Amino acid sequence: MNNQAVVMRVMASCVRVADKAAEVVREILNSGDLGIIDKGGQKNLQTKADRTCEQVIRASIMSQFPNLTLIGEEDEPLHPASDAKAGYDDEVLAKQCPDAYKDVTEDKIVLWVDPLDGTAEFTEGLLDHVTILIGLAIDGKAVGGVINQPFFNYENKEQKMGRTIWGVVGLGAFGWDLVEPPKDRRILITTRSHSNQLVTSCLESMQPTHVERQGGAGNKVLKVMEGVADAYVFPSPGCKKWDTCAPEAVLVAAGGELTDMFGKKMEYHATVQKQNMGGTIATLRDHDKIVNLVPQTVRDEMKNMKLIPRSKK
Repeated sequence: MNNQAVVMRVMASCVRVADKAAEVVREILNSGDLGIIDKGGQKNLQTKADRTCEQVIRASIMSQFPNLTLIGEEDEPLHPASDAKAGYDDEVLAKQCPDAYKDVTEDKIVLWVDPLDGTAEFTEGLLDHVTILIGLAIDGKAVGGVINQPFFNYENKEQKMGRTIWGVVGLGAFGWDLVEPPKDRRILITTRSHSNQLVTSCLESMQPTHVERQGGAGNKVLKVMEGVADAYVFPSPGCKKWDTCAPEAVLVAAGGELTDMFGKKMEYHATVQKQNMGGTIATLRDHDKIVNLVPQTVRDEMKNMKLIPRSKK
């Protein structure tokens, strides 16, 4: 394993600890004690699962890779009793690292972690919307990602619950099945819990054949990857870097694209502004075509949007 590139060792660690965090999420749900805290704002909730999962992820990764930078949504401090070193995923370690990342050192890696994407949906029982996101960035670019669905197949008692989709740009995306969407439709997927008049008017102007509203950025990107929707469109600064880093990396590794509403790539440097002020568009195919459908009035309004202060816990 020591002969494997650092990037792939970090990815192998991220996949394994995401699986471990998924077990924690399921245990907390089964306990019935979600420990919900309202952080303020529009459905801006935090649960015991958010806090505990981030501690598990942070403890495991930082114990193995102390020189990388990890930025988590909850900014949870390490608890002395936090379990560490979840280990490595053998499937990831068996893959060849793309040449572009073979010489990347640990200190050049930034991880963006959302320990429970779709928290509001988690509290409402919409469990298939919930994901655990770990994105890996190098030089400000999303190059690796893990999207874990703790409750995948939760309604089918005969099947194993949960799955992990991961990818590295230049290597590919794994753990999912490609479904090419039909050419004669335009299904747009967007937020169900953070909508507003701008979101609604933008989507209507893009002449969709159908609009799907679901929770969680990771979930919505997976719906695009699996052909359920043709584009994820969110003209709002509601998403943060920990919401989009992992989904962007996995989607791009699969042959898709994720940008802001202007077609500009996100930046994931450790010091970057955490809010995605330009909104989000994600597609598996025909990205420029979808970007060009965004009305100029929407672009103009987004240019005038101001940073939303982060709520205190």
